[in-house]
Amino acid sequence: MSFLVVGLNPTLQKTLRFPEVIPDRINRTGIHCLDVSGKGINASRALTQLGKEVVYLCQLGGVMRPLFLSLCEQDSLSVEWVESSSEIRFCYTLISDSGSTVTELIEETAPVEKVTEQRLIDLFGALLNSGKFCSFEYLIVSGSKATGFSDELIPLMVRKAKEKGLKVILDIRGKDLIESLKYRPDIIKPNLHEFASTFAPDLIKNNELIEDETYIKKQTKAAALDISKKYGCRIILTRGSQKIWAIDGEEFFEVTVRAIKPINTTGCGDVFTAGLAAALKDGKGFNEAIAEGTRCATLNAGLLRPGVIL
Repeated sequence: MSFLVVGLNPTLQKTLRFPEVIPDRINRTGIHCLDVSGKGINASRALTQLGKEVVYLCQLGGVMRPLFLSLCEQDSLSVEWVESSSEIRFCYTLISDSGSTVTELIEETAPVEKVTEQRLIDLFGALLNSGKFCSFEYLIVSGSKATGFSDELIPLMVRKAKEKGLKVILDIRGKDLIESLKYRPDIIKPNLHEFASTFAPDLIKNNELIEDETYIKKQTKAAALDISKKYGCRIILTRGSQKIWAIDGEEFFEVTVRAIKPINTTGCGDVFTAGLAAALKDGKGFNEAIAEGTRCATLNAGLLRPGVIL
């Protein structure tokens, strides 16, 4: 296996597409789908569709676990999991064609039981050392973690992966990202809002980026260059349909994202991560890998299901 993807917030995602969503009315549609989702599994599914070998690692529990695993099997996903004794959350995507809007309704994650973390650490270590799989080349950690996990868990995984010689790509934020940097991940890929909330909180007001884009760019560039120099990592900041900002060593550059009329933007960042990682695995350069990430994200935006390119 080439990729080990860790996603600690597994989700069942219901997507419904309407010609128009009218508040305070009954809205009916025959266009809908149910998928396994969450940032880690979206990246895993896209990598699988790109023809890569992937193991997805997570925690699962509750009455919906058989359904979750059945949907994973339908998507040809290889899943390793530990018992969490907590229900899998549901999230909902409402698409309105008339307003070209994508609305996310997100359930908070139920807390995992206390022993789940040690189970996960043990399985993670076993996967890194097992002869069951070919040696992993990449660790991807994507998304927030469920309530009940400690702040030490993700940095521990990053440390163990780097000790094994794996390349590490992180699509995380906050303390998980800050505490993982000391182990020198190869690439960090939060979106701009996540990066700002983690490293430049003065750029956030009322949970939104301030409107002064010139100041945002100046402060973000300075912070990203400092982090890249200190920890030796490349940095990619996605910005939705706007230009990507990236740091490679001491070079800051921008990458244009091809504009399309999207259907469902859910999972685009995760699919970007998959495309980026797949291209790097194939020996592409950093700029080429970013271009492949944007290509895959654009494909995802034009499809109904989250986290797909097909």
